[in-house]
Amino acid sequence: MLPTIDEIVSNFELLDEWEERYRYIIELGRLMEPLPDEAHSDINKVQGCASQVWLQMDVKSSGGKPVLHLLGDSDAHIVRGLVALLVSLYDGKTASEALSTDALALFKELGLSEHLTPQRSNGVRSMVERIRRDAQMALAAS
Repeated sequence: MLPTIDEIVSNFELLDEWEERYRYIIELGRLMEPLPDEAHSDINKVQGCASQVWLQMDVKSSGGKPVLHLLGDSDAHIVRGLVALLVSLYDGKTASEALSTDALALFKELGLSEHLTPQRSNGVRSMVERIRRDAQMALAAS
């Protein structure tokens, strides 16, 4: 089970070396709930990532508001950890909350923006755009 986003941020701050931080990111990927085999489909595949990335969003209603439930996966260990970070950030939020959540600011706060390759940074942006688009669709459908 993934830690909360606040726990991840706290743990990240305890790690001084980037090698330790990368290991922690990889560990987050291992803690993530597995994506079912059937969800490794073209419809869930995120375009714009150098690695293969899948994001599955289920929307449930709570108090008349759409609530997002995310699962994800990647074929690359570090990218899978980045997916886990985004799942921890967005899972359980209402669509409105998700749209007002700035994942890229979090990545900057954690120093990830400076330490990710341009390809991985573009992939993160693609994942965030996909989550935001799905949240907008969930909001429009509610």
